[in-house]
Amino acid sequence: MTEKYERLTDSQWAAISEEFDINRKRSLDLRDILDALYYILRSGCQWRNLPAEFPAWTAVYYYFDKWKKDLTLQNINDRLNQLDREREHREVFPSVLCADTQSVKLHPMIFEDRGFDANKKINGRKRQNLVDTGGRLWRVKVHAANIHDGVGASSLLDNLEGMDSRLKKILGDDAYKGQFAEKVAQKNMTFECASRPPTEKGFVPIAQRWVVERTIAWSNFFRRIVKDYEYAVQSSETWLILANSYIMLRRIRDVNRI
Repeated sequence: MTEKYERLTDSQWAAISEEFDINRKRSLDLRDILDALYYILRSGCQWRNLPAEFPAWTAVYYYFDKWKKDLTLQNINDRLNQLDREREHREVFPSVLCADTQSVKLHPMIFEDRGFDANKKINGRKRQNLVDTGGRLWRVKVHAANIHDGVGASSLLDNLEGMDSRLKKILGDDAYKGQFAEKVAQKNMTFECASRPPTEKGFVPIAQRWVVERTIAWSNFFRRIVKDYEYAVQSSETWLILANSYIMLRRIRDVNRI
């Protein structure tokens, strides 16, 4: 684990700079803005406590909100996932995705999109993750924890542009049977239930699906997302996407530490 935040290297910036209009004249360097976002993600600091070495927090927040809404950060994540798959000599888009849920506590002063997960005894929100067999996060949906997995995850399938031509199968546990599995079938894909054997107790690694648990575990390296601190679920989703893009940047540039 890296003890302090390290700014983006030239090679890392080169991998994602094409997603920005870097030829336009600006008073701020977009590379500094992205560095500031990754710093907040790693350190968990409040917007107003952003160190002076970065641009003003108001400017950083402006771009975070803008890139969240126009899907710039989602597009960066997709691009980095593709580059990492190419690095492993795979097709750029996966043919199999794995679905799984993480329930997390919500900041006590936030009441929007809050619910109680009776199964895991957590009062907060759920994170629905779509991950490929290499552990790369492609899509994520955040909602109240009292919403059933199969219902909450259905909207994950609404934004699969580019992937749907090759995507053939989605793996999930029993909770994704029903509405989610039906929607998978409507999109001409196969849903496969891959669950722990009923005779087993505790965590049991399931072929291909176990990587989702590893991806969820990686969130512990980013203090901003170890718990949900966001009023808007769209912001929660964006921080999770940013975390995956940070990991992918370090993978494709052979930096072994998270």
